[in-house]
Amino acid sequence: MATTPWYAPMKLGFGLMRLPKNPDGSIDIPQVAEMADRFLAAGGTYFDTAYVYDNGKSEEAFRKAVAERYPRDSYTLCTKLNAWMQCHDEQSAKQQFYTSLERTGVGYFDYYLLHALQRSNYKKYDEYHLWDFIAEQKAKGLVKHWGFSFHADPELLEELLTLHPEVDFVQLQINYADWEHPGVASRRNWEICKAHGKPVTIMEPVKGGVLADPIAPVKQVFDQTGSKLSYAGWAIRYAASLDNILTVLSGMSSLAQMEDNLSYMKDFRPLSADEQAVIARAQAVLNADQSIACTACHYCTEGCPMSIPIPEIFTVRNRSKGSPQFRTEREYNNVTQGRGRASDCIQCGQCESACPQQLPIITLLEQIAAQLEG
Repeated sequence: MATTPWYAPMKLGFGLMRLPKNPDGSIDIPQVAEMADRFLAAGGTYFDTAYVYDNGKSEEAFRKAVAERYPRDSYTLCTKLNAWMQCHDEQSAKQQFYTSLERTGVGYFDYYLLHALQRSNYKKYDEYHLWDFIAEQKAKGLVKHWGFSFHADPELLEELLTLHPEVDFVQLQINYADWEHPGVASRRNWEICKAHGKPVTIMEPVKGGVLADPIAPVKQVFDQTGSKLSYAGWAIRYAASLDNILTVLSGMSSLAQMEDNLSYMKDFRPLSADEQAVIARAQAVLNADQSIACTACHYCTEGCPMSIPIPEIFTVRNRSKGSPQFRTEREYNNVTQGRGRASDCIQCGQCESACPQQLPIITLLEQIAAQLEG
């Protein structure tokens, strides 16, 4: 555990991207408040949201569930500025910072990130002068620590950290499925941050829920150990066992998930050598699997001109293995009802440029259309 004073006292962070919802689609504030109560009571402090999460409703939910109910020094908050979603010029991009201050009601941000830098968008942050802008907010005391979240190749990460040594930390996608994945490069990016002396906040430790409910052969690997640890627990403990880690974010959607996370993170114990060997077996099984590695972040759907529910379609495709064709077609028809179908794709490329996983979405949609639309 690092001794840097601004590290979170507990390695678990509460991610606010996938909050529980009411039947009408609104965020279930009472449940979020109860989840926050359990988190804070267990010693957690780090909350993570973003300007674009749930169209701003995530930041507002934080204000209602935490900021209006707890003293400011009892929690820390991270939010993010996105230069390629929900803005169109430098002024509207910078306005996100002030809007987030208003939505969250915190007065200042403990942590702040330039959001989801990728090859397709990172120049926007230069074009809009956002590196200097956030540095200015830190100088004013409105930001305590800042950096960027990253979804790209190690070469770009090396370039950005060389150009911007002033950043305090970096947020990376790290999980046991992506550790050696060439499109995500978790290990190499983590090593680059270490070399530059930048601590890492981990996002997607359960890969958007994929590792909380993994494919059957992976479940079998963990079940054979006789451990009572949840599948999510294996994934989160794996991430938290790395060094140079500020916190590990878990995007919890229910009180049950919060309780599960706290059961192994309140008194965190790194994975033993035997447990690391179990993870290695699970990685080998995953490497042989051909599922679409979608995390359902929905960045791809924000600007889709055909309103195609891409993550939901990919979920149907992944769950089709071993299922009768008629059942798969029925599920496909359900998720596309009233929305675009795979065959409606006009190959504009918006989705692929936004995808943090760098998936060949256009090709995948073509394959799915041929399989399920016949």
